[in-house]
Amino acid sequence: MDQAAPPDTVVLIHGLWMTPLSWEHWVTRYEQRGMKVHTPGYPGIEQGEAGVEALRRDPSPLAGLGVREILDHLAGFVATLDTKPLLVGHSFGGTFVQLLLDAGYGAVGVSIDGAPVKGIRALPFSEIKATFPVLHNPANKNRPVSLTEKDFHHAFTNNLSDEESKAVYDRYAVPVSGRILFQGGFANVTPHAATAYDFANHDRAPLLFIAGGRDRILPPAVQHENYKKNAKHSRAVTAYKKYPGRSHYTCGETGWEEVADFVLDWAFEPTPLDLDPR
Repeated sequence: MDQAAPPDTVVLIHGLWMTPLSWEHWVTRYEQRGMKVHTPGYPGIEQGEAGVEALRRDPSPLAGLGVREILDHLAGFVATLDTKPLLVGHSFGGTFVQLLLDAGYGAVGVSIDGAPVKGIRALPFSEIKATFPVLHNPANKNRPVSLTEKDFHHAFTNNLSDEESKAVYDRYAVPVSGRILFQGGFANVTPHAATAYDFANHDRAPLLFIAGGRDRILPPAVQHENYKKNAKHSRAVTAYKKYPGRSHYTCGETGWEEVADFVLDWAFEPTPLDLDPR
Protein backbone atom coordinates (compact mmCIF):
# COMPACT_ATOMS: atom_id res chain seq x y z
CA MET A 1 0.00 0.00 0.00
CA ASP A 2 3.06 2.27 -0.06
CA GLN A 3 2.88 4.97 -2.72
CA ALA A 4 5.64 7.10 -4.20
CA ALA A 5 3.29 9.57 -5.89
CA PRO A 6 1.78 12.46 -3.90
CA PRO A 7 -1.49 11.51 -2.22
CA ASP A 8 -4.68 12.23 -4.15
CA THR A 9 -6.85 11.89 -1.05
CA VAL A 10 -7.01 14.02 2.08
CA VAL A 11 -8.66 13.22 5.41
CA LEU A 12 -9.49 16.30 7.50
CA ILE A 13 -9.85 15.57 11.23
CA HIS A 14 -11.63 18.11 13.41
CA GLY A 15 -10.71 19.08 16.94
CA LEU A 16 -12.62 19.38 20.19
CA TRP A 17 -15.73 21.56 20.43
CA MET A 18 -16.04 21.20 16.66
CA THR A 19 -17.53 18.80 14.09
CA PRO A 20 -16.67 17.95 10.46
CA LEU A 21 -18.63 21.06 9.41
CA SER A 22 -15.69 23.20 10.58
CA TRP A 23 -13.76 22.06 7.48
CA GLU A 24 -16.43 23.14 4.99
CA HIS A 25 -14.29 25.79 3.25
CA TRP A 26 -11.20 23.56 3.13
CA VAL A 27 -13.25 20.80 1.52
CA THR A 28 -14.26 23.11 -1.33
CA ARG A 29 -10.74 24.45 -1.82
CA TYR A 30 -9.12 21.02 -1.86
CA GLU A 31 -11.74 19.56 -4.18
CA GLN A 32 -11.05 22.46 -6.55
CA ARG A 33 -7.42 21.33 -6.55
CA GLY A 34 -8.45 17.83 -7.58
CA MET A 35 -8.28 16.10 -4.21
CA LYS A 36 -10.69 13.49 -2.88
CA VAL A 37 -11.69 14.87 0.52
CA HIS A 38 -13.08 13.09 3.57
CA THR A 39 -14.11 14.60 6.91
CA PRO A 40 -14.83 11.75 9.33
CA GLY A 41 -16.41 12.70 12.63
CA TYR A 42 -15.68 11.16 15.99
CA PRO A 43 -18.01 8.33 17.05
CA GLY A 44 -21.46 9.82 17.57
CA ILE A 45 -20.74 12.98 15.55
CA GLU A 46 -22.63 13.34 12.31
CA GLN A 47 -21.78 15.37 9.20
CA GLY A 48 -23.06 18.84 8.33
CA GLU A 49 -25.27 21.28 10.18
CA ALA A 50 -27.45 18.40 11.35
CA GLY A 51 -24.52 17.04 13.36
CA VAL A 52 -24.06 20.33 15.19
CA GLU A 53 -27.75 20.64 15.96
CA ALA A 54 -28.01 17.03 17.14
CA LEU A 55 -25.18 17.37 19.67
CA ARG A 56 -26.56 20.62 21.02
CA ARG A 57 -29.93 18.96 21.60
CA ASP A 58 -28.47 15.76 23.03
CA PRO A 59 -24.72 15.52 23.75
CA SER A 60 -25.07 12.14 25.48
CA PRO A 61 -23.29 10.24 22.63
CA LEU A 62 -20.11 12.03 23.75
CA ALA A 63 -20.27 10.92 27.38
CA GLY A 64 -17.26 8.81 28.26
CA LEU A 65 -15.78 8.99 24.76
CA GLY A 66 -11.99 8.69 24.99
CA VAL A 67 -8.89 9.13 22.88
CA ARG A 68 -8.42 5.48 21.98
CA GLU A 69 -12.05 4.96 20.95
CA ILE A 70 -11.75 7.91 18.56
CA LEU A 71 -8.33 6.81 17.31
CA ASP A 72 -9.59 3.29 16.55
CA HIS A 73 -12.61 4.78 14.78
CA LEU A 74 -10.43 7.05 12.61
CA ALA A 75 -7.93 4.26 11.88
CA GLY A 76 -10.76 2.01 10.77
CA PHE A 77 -11.97 4.70 8.37
CA VAL A 78 -8.52 5.43 6.92
CA ALA A 79 -7.94 1.70 6.41
CA THR A 80 -10.93 1.55 4.04
CA LEU A 81 -9.39 4.03 1.58
CA ASP A 82 -7.81 2.82 -1.65
CA THR A 83 -4.53 4.71 -1.08
CA LYS A 84 -2.76 6.15 1.92
CA PRO A 85 -4.07 9.71 2.33
CA LEU A 86 -2.76 13.03 3.49
CA LEU A 87 -3.98 13.38 7.09
CA VAL A 88 -4.66 16.93 8.32
CA GLY A 89 -5.90 17.62 11.82
CA HIS A 90 -6.65 20.74 13.82
CA SER A 91 -6.27 21.00 17.60
CA PHE A 92 -6.87 17.53 19.06
CA GLY A 93 -7.40 16.44 15.48
CA GLY A 94 -3.71 17.21 15.03
CA THR A 95 -2.97 14.87 17.92
CA PHE A 96 -4.93 12.13 16.20
CA VAL A 97 -2.94 12.72 13.01
CA GLN A 98 0.30 12.28 14.97
CA LEU A 99 -0.93 9.09 16.63
CA LEU A 100 -2.21 7.70 13.32
CA LEU A 101 1.14 8.27 11.63
CA ASP A 102 2.88 6.56 14.54
CA ALA A 103 0.62 3.54 13.96
CA GLY A 104 1.44 3.42 10.24
CA TYR A 105 -1.62 5.15 8.80
CA GLY A 106 -1.34 7.93 6.22
CA ALA A 107 1.19 8.90 3.55
CA VAL A 108 1.93 12.27 5.14
CA GLY A 109 0.48 14.22 8.07
CA VAL A 110 -0.07 17.79 9.20
CA SER A 111 -0.90 18.85 12.76
CA ILE A 112 -2.32 22.37 12.99
CA ASP A 113 -2.33 23.87 16.50
CA GLY A 114 -2.19 20.30 17.79
CA ALA A 115 -2.66 19.20 21.38
CA PRO A 116 0.42 17.54 22.93
CA VAL A 117 1.06 13.82 22.96
CA LYS A 118 2.57 12.22 26.06
CA GLY A 119 6.10 13.50 26.58
CA ILE A 120 5.50 17.14 25.63
CA ARG A 121 5.94 19.24 28.76
CA ALA A 122 5.31 22.78 27.54
CA LEU A 123 2.41 24.14 29.59
CA PRO A 124 1.99 27.88 29.03
CA PHE A 125 -0.33 29.77 31.37
CA SER A 126 -2.60 30.65 28.44
CA GLU A 127 -3.21 26.94 27.87
CA ILE A 128 -4.09 26.39 31.53
CA LYS A 129 -6.51 29.34 31.44
CA ALA A 130 -8.16 28.18 28.23
CA THR A 131 -8.78 24.61 29.44
CA PHE A 132 -9.65 25.52 33.04
CA PRO A 133 -13.43 25.60 32.38
CA VAL A 134 -13.25 21.81 31.86
CA LEU A 135 -10.31 20.57 33.94
CA HIS A 136 -11.15 22.46 37.15
CA ASN A 137 -14.01 20.04 37.91
CA PRO A 138 -13.18 16.28 38.11
CA ALA A 139 -16.86 15.50 37.49
CA ASN A 140 -16.41 16.78 33.94
CA LYS A 141 -14.31 13.71 33.14
CA ASN A 142 -17.38 11.57 32.56
CA ARG A 143 -19.71 13.98 30.83
CA PRO A 144 -19.99 16.27 27.80
CA VAL A 145 -18.88 19.83 28.50
CA SER A 146 -19.65 23.03 26.60
CA LEU A 147 -17.72 26.28 26.36
CA THR A 148 -19.57 29.55 26.90
CA GLU A 149 -19.43 32.15 24.14
CA LYS A 150 -17.00 34.14 26.29
CA ASP A 151 -14.67 31.18 26.89
CA PHE A 152 -14.83 30.24 23.20
CA HIS A 153 -13.89 33.77 22.20
CA HIS A 154 -10.94 33.74 24.60
CA ALA A 155 -9.64 30.31 23.60
CA PHE A 156 -10.46 30.01 19.89
CA THR A 157 -11.30 33.28 18.20
CA ASN A 158 -9.31 35.98 20.02
CA ASN A 159 -8.48 37.63 16.68
CA LEU A 160 -12.17 38.21 15.98
CA SER A 161 -14.63 40.79 17.24
CA ASP A 162 -17.38 39.75 19.65
CA GLU A 163 -19.88 39.69 16.80
CA GLU A 164 -17.61 37.68 14.50
CA SER A 165 -16.80 35.21 17.25
CA LYS A 166 -20.49 34.71 18.04
CA ALA A 167 -21.18 33.82 14.40
CA VAL A 168 -18.44 31.16 14.51
CA TYR A 169 -19.71 29.86 17.85
CA ASP A 170 -23.29 29.67 16.61
CA ARG A 171 -22.35 27.74 13.47
CA TYR A 172 -19.72 25.31 14.73
CA ALA A 173 -19.41 24.96 18.52
CA VAL A 174 -20.64 21.79 20.24
CA PRO A 175 -19.99 20.10 23.60
CA VAL A 176 -16.92 17.92 24.02
CA SER A 177 -16.23 14.72 25.92
CA GLY A 178 -14.44 15.78 29.09
CA ARG A 179 -12.64 12.43 29.17
CA ILE A 180 -10.56 13.36 26.11
CA LEU A 181 -9.26 16.52 27.77
CA PHE A 182 -8.48 14.72 31.01
CA GLN A 183 -6.64 11.97 29.15
CA GLY A 184 -4.60 14.50 27.21
CA GLY A 185 -4.05 16.93 30.05
CA PHE A 186 -2.76 14.34 32.53
CA ALA A 187 -0.93 12.04 30.09
CA ASN A 188 2.53 12.81 31.48
CA VAL A 189 1.58 11.43 34.89
CA THR A 190 -0.46 8.50 33.57
CA PRO A 191 1.10 5.08 32.92
CA HIS A 192 0.11 3.69 29.49
CA ALA A 193 -1.48 7.04 28.61
CA ALA A 194 -3.91 7.14 25.70
CA THR A 195 -1.70 9.68 23.92
CA ALA A 196 1.52 7.63 24.23
CA TYR A 197 3.70 8.18 21.16
CA ASP A 198 7.07 6.94 19.84
CA PHE A 199 9.23 9.97 19.07
CA ALA A 200 11.94 7.63 17.72
CA ASN A 201 9.74 6.00 15.08
CA HIS A 202 11.96 6.18 11.99
CA ASP A 203 9.30 4.57 9.80
CA ARG A 204 6.49 7.06 10.30
CA ALA A 205 5.36 9.24 7.39
CA PRO A 206 6.48 12.89 7.05
CA LEU A 207 4.92 15.17 9.66
CA LEU A 208 4.44 18.95 9.63
CA PHE A 209 3.56 21.00 12.72
CA ILE A 210 1.84 24.36 12.21
CA ALA A 211 1.47 26.89 15.04
CA GLY A 212 -0.46 30.12 15.39
CA GLY A 213 1.50 32.84 17.15
CA ARG A 214 -1.61 34.17 18.92
CA ASP A 215 -3.05 30.75 19.77
CA ARG A 216 -4.04 30.82 23.44
CA ILE A 217 -5.25 27.29 24.01
CA LEU A 218 -2.30 25.53 22.29
CA PRO A 219 0.39 28.17 21.73
CA PRO A 220 3.58 27.82 19.65
CA ALA A 221 5.67 26.53 22.57
CA VAL A 222 3.63 23.32 22.49
CA GLN A 223 4.01 22.82 18.74
CA HIS A 224 7.69 23.68 18.62
CA GLU A 225 8.62 21.34 21.48
CA ASN A 226 6.75 18.56 19.69
CA TYR A 227 8.60 19.34 16.46
CA LYS A 228 12.03 19.51 18.13
CA LYS A 229 11.53 16.23 19.97
CA ASN A 230 10.43 14.46 16.78
CA ALA A 231 13.27 15.95 14.73
CA LYS A 232 15.83 14.96 17.36
CA HIS A 233 14.80 11.34 17.81
CA SER A 234 13.44 10.26 14.41
CA ARG A 235 15.02 10.13 10.97
CA ALA A 236 11.59 10.61 9.41
CA VAL A 237 10.88 13.95 7.75
CA THR A 238 9.69 16.50 10.31
CA ALA A 239 8.83 20.15 9.72
CA TYR A 240 7.52 23.20 11.57
CA LYS A 241 5.93 26.46 10.45
CA LYS A 242 4.67 29.30 12.61
CA TYR A 243 2.15 31.90 11.50
CA PRO A 244 2.87 34.76 13.95
CA GLY A 245 -0.50 36.53 13.93
CA ARG A 246 -2.93 33.66 13.82
CA SER A 247 -5.18 32.36 16.60
CA HIS A 248 -6.40 28.84 17.38
CA TYR A 249 -9.08 29.47 14.77
CA THR A 250 -6.37 29.63 12.13
CA CYS A 251 -8.25 27.29 9.80
CA GLY A 252 -11.23 29.64 9.58
CA GLU A 253 -10.21 33.23 10.20
CA THR A 254 -9.17 35.62 7.43
CA GLY A 255 -6.21 34.25 5.52
CA TRP A 256 -7.03 30.56 6.05
CA GLU A 257 -6.48 30.00 2.32
CA GLU A 258 -2.73 30.63 2.72
CA VAL A 259 -2.54 27.99 5.43
CA ALA A 260 -4.59 25.46 3.44
CA ASP A 261 -2.45 25.95 0.33
CA PHE A 262 0.83 25.69 2.25
CA VAL A 263 -0.35 22.42 3.82
CA LEU A 264 -1.15 20.87 0.45
CA ASP A 265 1.97 22.18 -1.29
CA TRP A 266 4.22 20.84 1.48
CA ALA A 267 2.41 17.50 1.49
CA PHE A 268 3.15 17.07 -2.21
CA GLU A 269 6.89 17.57 -1.55
CA PRO A 270 7.52 17.07 2.18
CA THR A 271 10.90 18.39 3.29
CA PRO A 272 12.44 19.11 6.71
CA LEU A 273 12.16 22.76 7.68
CA ASP A 274 11.87 25.03 10.71
CA LEU A 275 10.09 28.24 9.76
CA ASP A 276 9.82 30.10 13.06
CA PRO A 277 9.94 33.88 12.46
CA ARG A 278 10.86 35.67 15.67
